[in-house]
Amino acid sequence: MATVLTPLEIMTRLVSFPTVSHDTNLPLVDWVQAYLASHGIESHRWVDPRQPHKAAVFAHVGPRVEGAVVLSGHTDVVPVDGQEWQSDPFTVEERDGKYFGRGTCDMKGFDALAIWALVEAHRQGVSRPLQLALSFDEEIGCTGAPPMIEAMQPLLPKGAAVIVGEPSMMQAVTGHKGIIGFDTHLTGFEVHSSLLHTGVSAVMQGARLIDWANQRNAENVAAEPGEVQAMFEPPWTTAHVGTVTGGTANNITAKECRFVMDFRVVPSENASDWEAAYLAEVRRIEAEMQAVHPDSRIDVQRVFAVPGLVPEAEGRAEALVRSLTGDNGTHVVSYGTEAGQFQAAGYSAVICGPGDIAQAHQPNEYITVAQFEAGHAFMRKLLERLQG
Repeated sequence: MATVLTPLEIMTRLVSFPTVSHDTNLPLVDWVQAYLASHGIESHRWVDPRQPHKAAVFAHVGPRVEGAVVLSGHTDVVPVDGQEWQSDPFTVEERDGKYFGRGTCDMKGFDALAIWALVEAHRQGVSRPLQLALSFDEEIGCTGAPPMIEAMQPLLPKGAAVIVGEPSMMQAVTGHKGIIGFDTHLTGFEVHSSLLHTGVSAVMQGARLIDWANQRNAENVAAEPGEVQAMFEPPWTTAHVGTVTGGTANNITAKECRFVMDFRVVPSENASDWEAAYLAEVRRIEAEMQAVHPDSRIDVQRVFAVPGLVPEAEGRAEALVRSLTGDNGTHVVSYGTEAGQFQAAGYSAVICGPGDIAQAHQPNEYITVAQFEAGHAFMRKLLERLQG
């Protein structure tokens, strides 16, 4: 007889795999598929052809009909490099009513609960189907979910309600901002800085683009937010640059400058409009650079694009989660998730998972025992609903 693991035992196994985004997640996927197979559950993996060391895994239990509840999580975690941990980050340790370990909160705690629920649904028998979908590369721009969602379509009956288990303190989060990011590479023309007017400083021209972002932020802050915008904190679209590299010496106009410009777009606005506005400014500044020296240029590549999650009118996923949690509050977040990607693919989607997002990515990351147990209680209620 196959061994039935508790949610805590499953989380302990998942955390033990150091699935930092720049490394492989295949050992974790192997373990999940083997565990499901030991209980007679067929699962599927989608291997990224550009990164064959990474894969998504998904499965279906219950009647082979459309209308499943989909439990969605990601398998990757952020690095622990440079962080001071009081215990091994890849070993779950319980202290002071908390489970410590990288990913316990974001989001292997939910992944473990989802795997437990899938096995229980199969063991108990359910009259309504349940699906599991575990992606990769969420932490570097939610790039792993779209191909996974596409791969699910011909293999699994279409689900009706997706619960993305990002840490929300088991509240129903119905909206989040979209995110687009552009790798921006400026190439200037080097001269001695005493002859500045004959050269093109990639750093100084890059600063003009960054200042353009500052100006857009100031305009957005000053504008009166609409009804949807007012739900968010902050209630406007933000433009941001986190790191800048470039230049070779203080007395040489910089040949290179590189940064990522990202926009967190409120759902009431169109991300493509922000893309068009940024590219128009890029081309304007590039033309001025080339008027000084024709070899200078600006290359822009979109490196990630995560659609926003738009609150749904009478959404099936939201209604399901509210009926199970009793939460009737209005909750939105400013960070992006894979929920918007499921919604864009035609699913009803909501965010609901155990833990506090404030603990995500932190040294000594943890999920409280109480939140983990609340997630377990949620899954038990969900199974009862699927059996009815």
